[in-house]
Amino acid sequence: MTIAEPLPTVPEALRPWIAEVRTMSFSEPPEGTFVQLPDAVIKVVLRVTGEGRRDVLAVGPRVRAAYHEGKAHIECVELRLAPGTARPLLGVAAAGLVGRVVPLDDLPGGAARRFAREMRWLDPREALPRVAEVLPELLAEPADPARTALLRAAVEALSLRMDRAPAQVRDVARELAVSERQLRNLFTDGVGVSPKHYARIDRVRALAARAGSAGWSELAAATGYFDQSHMTTDFRALMGVPPRSFLTGRLPAVSPCQAVRGG
Repeated sequence: MTIAEPLPTVPEALRPWIAEVRTMSFSEPPEGTFVQLPDAVIKVVLRVTGEGRRDVLAVGPRVRAAYHEGKAHIECVELRLAPGTARPLLGVAAAGLVGRVVPLDDLPGGAARRFAREMRWLDPREALPRVAEVLPELLAEPADPARTALLRAAVEALSLRMDRAPAQVRDVARELAVSERQLRNLFTDGVGVSPKHYARIDRVRALAARAGSAGWSELAAATGYFDQSHMTTDFRALMGVPPRSFLTGRLPAVSPCQAVRGG
């Protein structure tokens, strides 16, 4: 199985907007299946193929895993947007991008189209310095800093960390002095999925990353599940196979990568 690796740091100038940067480069097809885990993050991706095709794409939240054959002669840089960045940069609510892959310059935001023009001809391996120059010029501040700060505090509280299990949605709403309905609305606009679904995806991603590092019952407890049966049900629903099958490489059939328009 092959999964993209994050870079160790994000430049200071990008941290209000970019949570993480990942790069991939394959001169030959990667061994095994290329796994796209469920992901509650919106990404901007510059993809360059060996034939010279260049795409700058907005990739929306993915609520279930996808499995593909690896491709040769492809380079990508993936900018994982911070919560609340979709509307000011892309011109759409995050919920409008769930399950979609869209050319960046097809989106309504003027900033998105300008960003696409800036990124298109960059070398993916050396794109970050130019992105760090351009993005702060396009987006000086979030449209509503208080709302964005509230959303990011909620995302942080619901995210799994090595030293703690994620909080419950009702407790996060109470701590932030908002109703659960207000919290759902914040997530719909700024993340794309509900708080409960965000936490569910985050737990399954953590399980996929830690599979094999401890016993299943221990991992279930560490990631906030009631028991191993609850963990297995959730994992199978999002990943398409139970945890043991994933760990041993017994994966669902591969499918083609999602096609996009544009050239």
